Amino acid sequence: MADTSTTAKTPHLTPLTLWIMTIATGLVVANIYYNQPLLVDIEHAFKVDSGTAGYVAMLTQIGYAAGMFFIAPMADMFERKRLILIAFAVDIVALIAAGFAPSIHLLLAASFAVGAASLIPQLLVPMAAHLADPAERGKKIGIVMSGLLIGILLSRTLSGVVAAHFGWRSIFFIAAGLMVIMALLIYLFLPKVEADYDGHYGDLMISLIDLVKKEPKLRFAAVRGALCFACFSIFWVSLPFLLHQNFHKGSAVAGSFGLLGAAGALAAGYMGRLSDKMDAFKLSFFTLLLILLSFILFLFSGNYMLGLIIGVIVLDAGVQATHISNQAIIFTLNPDARNRINTIYMVTYFIGGSLGTLLVSTIWGKYQWPGVCITGIVLSALAIIVHLLNHKSMQNKAAGVQN
Repeated sequence: MADTSTTAKTPHLTPLTLWIMTIATGLVVANIYYNQPLLVDIEHAFKVDSGTAGYVAMLTQIGYAAGMFFIAPMADMFERKRLILIAFAVDIVALIAAGFAPSIHLLLAASFAVGAASLIPQLLVPMAAHLADPAERGKKIGIVMSGLLIGILLSRTLSGVVAAHFGWRSIFFIAAGLMVIMALLIYLFLPKVEADYDGHYGDLMISLIDLVKKEPKLRFAAVRGALCFACFSIFWVSLPFLLHQNFHKGSAVAGSFGLLGAAGALAAGYMGRLSDKMDAFKLSFFTLLLILLSFILFLFSGNYMLGLIIGVIVLDAGVQATHISNQAIIFTLNPDARNRINTIYMVTYFIGGSLGTLLVSTIWGKYQWPGVCITGIVLSALAIIVHLLNHKSMQNKAAGVQN
């Protein structure tokens, strides 16, 4: 087993390429979140309880984590553009299957496949880091991540509106069409980037363990990210049930909350620029406090729409800015293993999100909205504790970046 750095000249990251990567990232990641505002509709369509409907969102996230774990590391081993196009083809088929699913069981299977094939952003973000000038790496990552975050947020809005007018199945067919368009653009404009890893797939996967052992900053970023995304997931998955129960609102209103989280996307782009210039540790401490504050607001806003509106803006800004800070850390590590490093981080990140979704399935039925909020407070407090316990290593990291 050996890692080798390519001697070929790295293709230049042109503005056109960057924007295609950004748009593709946003549209693909949206596939993972389209089903969240639809959970009440799915519950009624298949005559299942809210916990079973919640499994649709959970299995999509688990599928995403599985795709990242088993497939994304291969981008260090195979030509990346080809791998991305194969993933697009599978995603298109899975989305069409979800739209036609005649039973909840087939929808669950299709949702897992949609999640697994939607790993494409986790191939494009490391690719952007690889192609970018090192002095502007944080800025370029921030741009691509802004696309990803806008996709996450607007996916709920689009899904809710489309479901309200055309039925919940229609969004999956629309998404499949968008994937066809983006696959064509990727084929025409994305440069080829050859692999840096010279070895077998089994050795490649074993090397993930070595990276976890050797990179304490990667472990720190992964745990902090998982706790933050668990907070993110428990709110967004429980929101449709809260709006239905306390406000008698449907999927369109649940989806419209995604527009309020646009502050998170703006924070992501700004955080990328700041991460090139200043101490990410100090900055991240305040973004983690935003997450804690949002759940305190939610706790007292179960019957007040204004409190929910303010809280979702604060939550999304905190979660997404912290995510950018984490990625600024991990992409300064071993450049020959960026896809594997990103895999470790993102798999842990989405396992956190999946566990958050699973918690909602249990907590909502027993403790309703107060239980969800208290869980968010506990998880965000744990993220702050993890952050503070890693003060020394993060300060060293900040000094290394500035030097």
